Amino acid sequence: MPARLRLADPADLASALERFRAGDATGVDLRLLTKHFMAVLEACAPGHSVEVRVPPYAAVQVIPGVRHTRGTPPAVVETDAPTWIALATGDLTWVEAERDGRIRASGERADLAPYLPLT
Repeated sequence: MPARLRLADPADLASALERFRAGDATGVDLRLLTKHFMAVLEACAPGHSVEVRVPPYAAVQVIPGVRHTRGTPPAVVETDAPTWIALATGDLTWVEAERDGRIRASGERADLAPYLPLT
């Protein structure tokens, strides 16, 4: 079983988020913010029916429902790190991201709008 993601140190999180919003985020910042907000989603929406992927940084299974064990899950959400961070912080809505083609969501329960923003 993969290790669960952990929340970031509050000071590190604040610094990384400030750089992200200023357009100066590094790969280290994107990794920290992505993993932090994936951990928050995991805590807010425990389950195994939807796999949320933010390559290359993290993937989690969330949302109550049928447990996925092998192959491609029945519901998948995939996006890039900047889009995920913007969704998690409320700087971007799910509807906007879908409309702009910034997320790929398929399958039952793949709509994360009820869980966003995470802050």
